[in-house]
Amino acid sequence: MSRIAYVNGRYLPHRRAAIHVEDRGFQFADGVYEVIGVQGGRLVDERPHLDRLARSLAALSMKAPMGERALAHVMRETVRRNRVRSGILYLQITRGVAARDHAFPADAEPSLVMMARAVSGPAPGLVEKGCAVITVPDIRWKRCDIKTVSLLANVLAKQQAKEAGAFEALQVDEDGLITEGATANAWIISQDGVLVTRPADHAILDGVTRRAVIALAARAELAFEERAFSVDEAKAAAEAFLTGTTAYVMPITRIDGSPIGSGVPGPFSLRLLADYTAHAAAGGDRR
Repeated sequence: MSRIAYVNGRYLPHRRAAIHVEDRGFQFADGVYEVIGVQGGRLVDERPHLDRLARSLAALSMKAPMGERALAHVMRETVRRNRVRSGILYLQITRGVAARDHAFPADAEPSLVMMARAVSGPAPGLVEKGCAVITVPDIRWKRCDIKTVSLLANVLAKQQAKEAGAFEALQVDEDGLITEGATANAWIISQDGVLVTRPADHAILDGVTRRAVIALAARAELAFEERAFSVDEAKAAAEAFLTGTTAYVMPITRIDGSPIGSGVPGPFSLRLLADYTAHAAAGGDRR
């Protein structure tokens, strides 16, 4: 079956989907996006994703292309038309089409694009062995809490990881503290069993999966701290893992070649992976 994309009010064959050459997302990265998991044909954690999308739009003084109920309908219809049972929905909103000028256009209407495709969850073999990551300087802008389409620094970090044979790149700020991965949030479990992740400040994206794991950890009564941690602390941790829409809870077993803990996925990471997998299968937070 051919894939279907939604572009500004029309459902089109994927190969014919296109935007205008003067769309500000294309010229200025003047847009925001969401990647939402799909399980059993349902959007996972739909409510938190819509809330974060609204926050990103407000932070950039950008209009929504339609009301929330209409948007949610188009999201589900895009999933349905692509017959996705397990996969992702990609949604992008830009400030719209206007003659090239850095300042906001007065009369542009926002552009809305959506795509859905089948994607398997984390590869079982990778989860069983855990993944290797590298550390790189964080060269991104200072509002990483806004989910914008400006991702070139992330692309460069991810490519550096790929060339090093690693799964992900952990980005490190000027103080030697880990912010997050190129595509996922970063976590450690200290030697005394405390779950640690960086606070949701301007240096990281407050991942929807991150929020879900915090809630799952609270339900499991795990000791938890939101604070920054250094590369050295991460390398000395009992366990480490990543969270994200497609990564779920991905155990980290090596950082810059150094083994973490016993060098295999640990019990806390695997428990949280099992809990999150069940959470996603149930549709997550759909209020």
